[in-house]
Amino acid sequence: MIVFQYDKTFEGLLTVVFDAYFRKTFPDVLLAEGEPLPLFYEEALTVIADAEKADRVWKGLQKKISDSALSMLTTCWFSELAEIDILIFRYIRKAIDAPKSIELNFGDPDVLELSKIWRKVNGEAHRLIQFVRFQKAEDGTFFAPIEPIYNSLPLSIEHFKDRFADQKWIIYDLKRGYGFYYDLQTVTEVSFNSKETHLITGMLDESLMAKDEKLFQQMWKTYFKAIAIKERMNPRKHRQDMPVRYWKYLTEKQP
Repeated sequence: MIVFQYDKTFEGLLTVVFDAYFRKTFPDVLLAEGEPLPLFYEEALTVIADAEKADRVWKGLQKKISDSALSMLTTCWFSELAEIDILIFRYIRKAIDAPKSIELNFGDPDVLELSKIWRKVNGEAHRLIQFVRFQKAEDGTFFAPIEPIYNSLPLSIEHFKDRFADQKWIIYDLKRGYGFYYDLQTVTEVSFNSKETHLITGMLDESLMAKDEKLFQQMWKTYFKAIAIKERMNPRKHRQDMPVRYWKYLTEKQP
């Protein structure tokens, strides 16, 4: 068993690909730096992330697979699944070695598995677009908490930048402790060390809310109830279209 250790970044993974081909030694297992090694292994190598090496691998992949396939790889990376890196590594190796594109070869288990993961992560990014609810703070900034299953926020942030270009906002992933702040010009990644109540519960305290925020929340809940047709209510379909895990941050689902 050959083990490569690296910094668990996408750039680091591409560097792993470069070093593996350079050494002609290919890993069976990928571990984080400092992570305990398996009980039995033949060789362990440490790879240092290198932007130039990573760029060379990426440019090489551009000649072997389409832009959509490249996008699939980066989307799958955001799944944060335990062995997503070795799965992507195997896919990249096959793509490099194959005489023609492998991206539609769903008979290959790695190609098939990555396509399934892509659908899940991409679907979560689309659900964020549907179910993010902003709360207006006293200073005029709009705050929205999220807790997606996958790290899908970076995949949907451009939508929010385009859709809400005329207001300042923060979308914060409470589960991962980071988010993005838009200041009317640029989007910046942010992280807060202090654990204010709204960074735990996801709800702004009334003392932090804009004066008209509670009114707008009540108006939205009234509208939501008014358009509902009781005779056509289908709870099972409702939960399917609007997963329960999102409800605690949906204004219309609050008491």
